[in-house]
Amino acid sequence: MGYVYGLLAAVLFGANGSLTKVILETGVTPAQLTFMRVTAVMLIAGVVLLVTDRRAFRLSLRQLATMAVLGIAGVAMLQFCYALALNLLPVGIALLFEYLAVPAVAIIAFFFFKEEVKARLWVAIAAVLGGMAVVSQIWASSLSGLGILFALAAAAALTLYFIVGERQVGNTSPMAVAFWSMLFACGFWVIFSGWWEMDFTGFGQQVSLGGNLAGVSLPLFIPLGASLIGGSFFSFYFSFKALSHLPATAAGIVAASEVIFAFVVAWLWLGEALTVSQMLGALLVLAGIIVAQTARPGKVLDLDLAMKLPATRIRSFPARRDRESVDRS
Repeated sequence: MGYVYGLLAAVLFGANGSLTKVILETGVTPAQLTFMRVTAVMLIAGVVLLVTDRRAFRLSLRQLATMAVLGIAGVAMLQFCYALALNLLPVGIALLFEYLAVPAVAIIAFFFFKEEVKARLWVAIAAVLGGMAVVSQIWASSLSGLGILFALAAAAALTLYFIVGERQVGNTSPMAVAFWSMLFACGFWVIFSGWWEMDFTGFGQQVSLGGNLAGVSLPLFIPLGASLIGGSFFSFYFSFKALSHLPATAAGIVAASEVIFAFVVAWLWLGEALTVSQMLGALLVLAGIIVAQTARPGKVLDLDLAMKLPATRIRSFPARRDRESVDRS
C-alpha cells in the first residue's frame, strides 16, 4: 500500500504541473495561485486535525519558529519558484531541475550533519549533472536561462523542505507538519501575493485546456479546484500516507517518478515533446536521483533500545519515533 500511495502522489503532483500552466495562462499570477494552494491545504489539514488530533495544535515556541522557516522558505518559495519556472520552461524539465534537491540533501547530510553516505553518491551526482546538461542542451541555449534560475531556486527550497520537514515529521504527525507549514506559508502569501487584485468573478469564465485539449473549454473554477484539491491536498496526503508505510528512502525513490508522469502528461496534454537525446538525458537524471536516494541510509532504531523490544515489534515499529515514544512502548 505504501508504493500505491506513493505512486498516487507522484501522478497527482506530475499532472498538476500541466494543470498549473493552464491556470497561469488565464491571468492568475504564480504568487496568487501559490497562495490559494497553500490556503487550501492548510484549511483541509486543519479540519482533519480538528476531528482526529487536536493535540497537534499545541507546539512549543521553538517548534513554531522551525515551522515558520519550513513554511516560508520551504513551502511558500518552493511552489512560487516552481510556478515561475513553469511560465518559462516545459513542465518535465522544470521538475528535473527541481529534483536536484535529492542529491543536494544527501550532500548536506554528509558534510553538515555527518551522516554516513555511501560512495555511490558521487556517481549519482555525476549522472544527474550530465543528464541535466543533455536535457537543458546548454550548448544550444534552447531553454530560458531565467526559467532555469527559477527552477534551481525551487530546488534550493525543496532541499530545505526535505531537511527540515524530515526532522519535524519525527516530532509530530505528518498532517500536523502539513498544517503548520502551510499556515505560515499562507501568512506569508496573504501579504505578498496580491490576492486582493484577483477578479473572483472571472472564476466562472470559460477557459481552454490548451495543447491537444484546446477544443475543450471549462469554467476556470473547475481546473482551479482540481489543482487545489487533487494537485495540492490529496497529493500531499498520499505522500504522507506513503511515508507511514515505507521508509523515507523507498518513498523518495517512488516520489522521483513524478518527473516521468509530468513528462507523459505534458506530452499527451500540452504537446511538450522532447528530442531523443533529451529523453536519454532525462533517464540519466532519474537514474542519478534514485542512486542518490539509496546512497543515504534510512534511519533505524537505536541498537540499545531495539535490544529491549521483541523481534516482532522491532519489525513493525515506525522508524521515525523518538526515544520517549520507544520507552513508553
